[in-house]
Amino acid sequence: MSPEEENKIIDEAYEKLINGYLSSKHRKKVEKIDKAFRFARRAHEGIRRRSGEPYILHPIAVATIVSQEIGLGSTSICAALLHDVVEDTEYTLDDIKSIFGDELVCGTGEEVGDKIANIVEGLTKISGGIFGDKASAQAENFKKLLLTMSDDIRVILIKMADRLHNMRTLASMPAAKQYKIAGETLYIYAPLAHRLGLFAIKTELEDLSFKYEHPDIYKAISEDIAAGESKRQDLFDRFSSPIRKRLDAMGLEYEFKARIKSCYSIWKKMQAKRIPLNEIYDIYAARIVFECPEGKDENVVCWSIYNQITKIYNKIHPDRIRDWLAHAKPNGYRALHVTVMGPDGDWVEVQIRSRKMDNIDERGVTAHWVYKEGGEMEEDSQLRGWLQEIEDILKNPEPNALDFLDSIKLNLYAREITVFTPKGDMISLPMGASVLDLAFTLHSEIGTHCIAAKVNHRLVPLSHRLSSGDQVEILTSQSQRPQHEWSKWVVTAKGKTRLNNAFRHMRREVVDKGEATFKEFMAENNAEINNENLTRIISSLGVQNKEDLFFKVGKGDIELTPLVFKALKPASQNLLSKWWKMSFGSKNDKNEKEQSNEKSSSKKIDRKKVYVLRTENGTSNYQLANCCHPLPGDDVLGYIDANNKVIVHKIDCPTAMKLKSGYGSRLLETQWEIGNETFFASIRVEGIDRMGILQEIIYLISTNLSINIRRLNITSNAGVFTCEMDVLVEDVNTVTKMCKRLGKVKGVSKAIRRS
Repeated sequence: MSPEEENKIIDEAYEKLINGYLSSKHRKKVEKIDKAFRFARRAHEGIRRRSGEPYILHPIAVATIVSQEIGLGSTSICAALLHDVVEDTEYTLDDIKSIFGDELVCGTGEEVGDKIANIVEGLTKISGGIFGDKASAQAENFKKLLLTMSDDIRVILIKMADRLHNMRTLASMPAAKQYKIAGETLYIYAPLAHRLGLFAIKTELEDLSFKYEHPDIYKAISEDIAAGESKRQDLFDRFSSPIRKRLDAMGLEYEFKARIKSCYSIWKKMQAKRIPLNEIYDIYAARIVFECPEGKDENVVCWSIYNQITKIYNKIHPDRIRDWLAHAKPNGYRALHVTVMGPDGDWVEVQIRSRKMDNIDERGVTAHWVYKEGGEMEEDSQLRGWLQEIEDILKNPEPNALDFLDSIKLNLYAREITVFTPKGDMISLPMGASVLDLAFTLHSEIGTHCIAAKVNHRLVPLSHRLSSGDQVEILTSQSQRPQHEWSKWVVTAKGKTRLNNAFRHMRREVVDKGEATFKEFMAENNAEINNENLTRIISSLGVQNKEDLFFKVGKGDIELTPLVFKALKPASQNLLSKWWKMSFGSKNDKNEKEQSNEKSSSKKIDRKKVYVLRTENGTSNYQLANCCHPLPGDDVLGYIDANNKVIVHKIDCPTAMKLKSGYGSRLLETQWEIGNETFFASIRVEGIDRMGILQEIIYLISTNLSINIRRLNITSNAGVFTCEMDVLVEDVNTVTKMCKRLGKVKGVSKAIRRS
């Protein structure tokens, strides 16, 4: 492509950005955006992306997403255009500030250049993905990301746009990088988008991650959805026609359409219920978005529409009515959902919302911002409350990086319940939260001294799981101390953080007590406390370190007696043993040498090439992960552990999700080499119990399919049986074929692979 053609593409992309901005409700500051664009274009001149296109197209694309898909204004567009300048070029933050001169942000007195430079600085701090090669770096960078959210939420929104464009152009990356980036996106960015209410972006991030992790399954589901499009449209037309007549009679201006579930959501449902695509009946939901008439309450209009729908379709699913009008979800989502039986006998979910509610659903927190005359934004109080909760967790993060990430993630994707205090204050908690979670949510002191609770005036224990609508009174006692079994009952990130802080504080008290006792003991016996003496005592008593010694002394697990002083006298070594060690070396020396030789002889793995999983002479060049038990034919990835061994995980196994997020540089693209090996697979069969069914199952597997059964356990209760077995198979196709054949046995309702 000639320079002229490239310049034309760049100009067209920038023009699309400006046209979209001009059609928005923001005050038009094109000159400011133009300054940022010209500077970014000059800074990135001659630099190309991996795909070969000019690099400047990436910042333009990010700015377009920021403007047209998230709905931010000129300051954010400028920051998006400049977001890679400081990291990738020789220009500095001072250079960025100088572009905009002394121009002030309306109503604040702050210079425009400073505001944009601060956002760019926040983006630069968290550049290169959330995670590095080491776990500690991951936690630190993720902490930085969340702290920048508190300073200016636009940092994470622009980062979200950056990640979305990177995912849209991921095809140019090698497979191992695709796994890492897709895993990281699914693990953190999609949940963050969900929590910020960016529904459209969250859905696309999930689908793109799924596309690169499971390309074949993604393609199959996409093709099935496309094939059923005309049939679904006919069903929707028949369902919606009578409703449209009622809405027209109400004089409403509205949009009524069917929304198809994303490929990722369909696959998650298939996995959760262990059913094929053709057995999922709620692939689409009907959505009514109305323009609220002037002077009318949008909540009242929602219920009026609900009444009209239920007059037509009076078979209502009692467990599928969702009222998020009076109390919105924590991410701001408001709507009224009802599921009714349509004319074809299928359950259809109808989502009823105003145009304002729809904007909040699609654009999340940005739709809450009210643009004043001065052009600045006022944040939604619910968002501020959530950010405050994140800050609270960050004050004492988990020492282990991945535990810390899990802890934060609990606050991102959990389904919520709403409970009430005796005074009527409303508190949102994740589904599954216990009395103890609520106690720690209210205050650390209430949590640590909690003994029980009254839920709806009934006494319940700390482990009691709360339900939406519960009124809860926490009961405390100053004599209560946190117990280690409490860890099993706490599910909220705040609860876990505050409970661990309490445990650390309690341990510190015991350590301090033990240290004082130890010092007193040493002083009484005229023994010096120095590194050499401490090392010998620690070694002789079999404890890990100095803190562990003091802790066990404080607890009374170690009794300080004169025998301790034996450790202070170095053991003499006779001449014979010295000569033997010098001549032949100790057993430990030999072991260390052998291990060293073994390590050095192991072949270095080329991480850029596809790693072929093979077995030669009974020895495999890989190890199957115990957490997911992959089989040949599964979508898998390789992980190089500390001993240079390749551990094979299924791509969607929970451990692999963490590895993709945290250890991307150790991942390998893998390929199975077909051999004569057999692998363990666990199968679960369920059905109606009858005479002879077990014999039929065993005969089918052992004789007809020639599959070796290694373990079998069957239980029967009230005429229903469950059979669990381990079998030896060659690959995943063998398991699939076996489950299909088992499903045809009379009385069998389900046959699935468990691992």
